[in-house]
Amino acid sequence: MPKNKRPVPRKSAQKAAPVDEDDALAQAMADLALDAAMPEDDDAAAAQLKEEELNRMVLNALRKKNDAVLYDAIERARFTDVPAYQLLRSMVEDASGVVFVHREGAPDMEINAFAVPVFVHCTGGLKETEAFNDPEAFDALVDSFTKAGLESPDAKVMLVAHAYDPAEASRITYCQLNDIVRGVYASMTAKKLVAVPALETSITGWTPCDAAPEDPTVELRFLLGFALKRADDPFCAVPEDEAAAEAWFDARMERYRAWTEDAAPLVRRCLAADPEGIELSFLYQDLVFGAMAHGFDELATLRMMSQLNQALEDSGTAPQDASARVVPAAGGDDLVLRITLTGAGGNVLTNVEKPLDVDAVLEAEVEDVRDALGAIGIAVVAGKDALS
Repeated sequence: MPKNKRPVPRKSAQKAAPVDEDDALAQAMADLALDAAMPEDDDAAAAQLKEEELNRMVLNALRKKNDAVLYDAIERARFTDVPAYQLLRSMVEDASGVVFVHREGAPDMEINAFAVPVFVHCTGGLKETEAFNDPEAFDALVDSFTKAGLESPDAKVMLVAHAYDPAEASRITYCQLNDIVRGVYASMTAKKLVAVPALETSITGWTPCDAAPEDPTVELRFLLGFALKRADDPFCAVPEDEAAAEAWFDARMERYRAWTEDAAPLVRRCLAADPEGIELSFLYQDLVFGAMAHGFDELATLRMMSQLNQALEDSGTAPQDASARVVPAAGGDDLVLRITLTGAGGNVLTNVEKPLDVDAVLEAEVEDVRDALGAIGIAVVAGKDALS
C-alpha cells in the first residue's frame, strides 16, 4: 500500500472539519512544503523558517487528530513537486511516530515507534491462535533490542505481543500512530499498568489464510515496538561528518544482521506452536511508516513473481523459454512498472503491474525487477533502455 494513500477510516473516526477549512489548510501545507523544498534564490535561512512553520502545522494537525488534512496535503504535494512531496511526507511520518516530551526539572525524553517487517515461510499459513503463547521467548525478544545494540542500553523498550498482518498495518493512520505513541509513553512512565486504547483498537486480527494445510505460504508480518530514552542520549547521535556517519550506519546494520540471526529462534517461538516449521526473512528495522513501505514493496515484488510463475504454469511454459519486457507506465493516477511476459512464440502470457511511488528511482526499480525475473529464470528483453 503506498504510504501517501489514506487508509479506509473506521466508523468511530472523528467527524471531519468543514471541507473548505480542511481544503485551505491542506493547500497551505502543500504550498509551504514547496517553498521549503525549493526556496527562491537558494535562501537557506528562509527555507529553514518555512520548514519550521510547516512542522508546527503538522504537529498541530496531529494534536487535533486531523488525518484528513495530513493525507490531503501529502497528496497535493505529490502531484505538485517531488521534493516537496518527499519533505512533507517524511515530516509527517517522523512527527507521527516520534514524540518529544518536556517535563519541568527533568531531562527531555523521546519515544519512537519502530517496526520490524518479517516474511514468514511455512506450510498451511500462520495461525493467529498459536502466536505469542511463549512468555519466556517474548520477554527475551524484548530484551534483545538493547542487548544487541539496536537501542541504547539506557533505553526502555516495549514490544507489542502481536504481529500485524498487512491489512492491519495499512489501516494505521498518522494520527492513530501518534495517539498510540503518546498512550504508550503514558503507560511506560506510569507507576502501574495503564491501558492504551488506541493501541488496542489497532489490533483487529489477521485476515484468514485460505491456504490448504499442505500448501507452502509466504506471509508478511510487522513487529511493532517502542523505545523510550533521553532526547540527548549519545547512543543515538549520528556523527555530522559524512564518512563518520556512513561508518555509524554501517556498524548499525551489522548489529542488526547479527540480531536477526540471534533473535530468529525467539521470533519463531512467538509466531508458531511449531517454531521449527517456519522460516523467517527479516527486512530492516525502521520507524513505522518507513518499515511498512519497505514491507509492502517487497510484498508487491513477491506477488508479481507469484503471478508470473502462475502464468508460466498455466501455459506450460518453462521459464527459460519465456521472456519479459519491463517498462514504466501509467496505472490510473499512479505510476507502475508493467511486466509483459511472452512465450517462445512471442505470444503474450500475462501482463503484471508493480506499483511505484512518484519519488521512486526508475532505474533502480527496473533493476530490482530484472533481478527478480532472473531469479525465476526469465530473460529480460527490455529494461533500462525502456526508460529513455
